[in-house]
Amino acid sequence: MELQRGVVGDLASLPDLAAEVAATGVLAAAGRLADAARAAGVPVVHCTAEFRPDRAGSAVNAPLLAVMARRAGHLLVGSPEVEVVPELGPAPGDLVSARRSGVSPFIGTDLDVTLRNLRVGTVVATDAVAGVPADYADAVMDGTIALLATRLPVAAIAEVWGTTP
Repeated sequence: MELQRGVVGDLASLPDLAAEVAATGVLAAAGRLADAARAAGVPVVHCTAEFRPDRAGSAVNAPLLAVMARRAGHLLVGSPEVEVVPELGPAPGDLVSARRSGVSPFIGTDLDVTLRNLRVGTVVATDAVAGVPADYADAVMDGTIALLATRLPVAAIAEVWGTTP
């Protein structure tokens, strides 16, 4: 989700998050996960954020969205900032689900129906997740996400799929 050049990559709008992603190796881990998924025939769906130049249809009703809106011309549809980071491809068979409002990739996008139609379950790779501050991200994974999903590192997921990351 939002592993884009303009969010955590070389054109990052959130330098603290980009630094944490780099320090924890999230992009390398996510890249290994995507490669293992492709090798196993598992769909890869990239969730991205993008905005119209006039920001029509995109509310600024959360601090995170306000930060993005302050950078005029950033994360515009078709710009380099909205591209998925090179570590993840995207590969020709990958799907991209873009959103133009809110902070969830499910609300107002085709993600939910896409995943349902692909019969996808939830997988959270613990070593392909980062947030700031780091202890908050760890608390979310250990608290909230632990109640909702089975959490595994990339290597264990690849083993289940019968591939090697």
